[in-house]
Amino acid sequence: MDINEIIEKTNHFLIEEIEVDPELISPTADLREDLGIDSLDFVDIVVLVERNFGFKIKAEEMTEVRTLEAFYQYIGKKLNTK
Repeated sequence: MDINEIIEKTNHFLIEEIEVDPELISPTADLREDLGIDSLDFVDIVVLVERNFGFKIKAEEMTEVRTLEAFYQYIGKKLNTK
């Protein structure tokens, strides 16, 4: 899966399932500050990533993931190292 597919799938579930405003979707958007993703949303995101990409997010790996771009890169790295 290439980065464009990752971005498309991720943006889709953020908009449709987490109800992030599509106008806020930007690679530089901060997950918490700009997109308003809180700890309850994160639980949903864990399930959505597993469903869409086939791996479980580890909380300790997400500590440095602050922007949407970093989240895309995290997913890409996990998919390439499975």
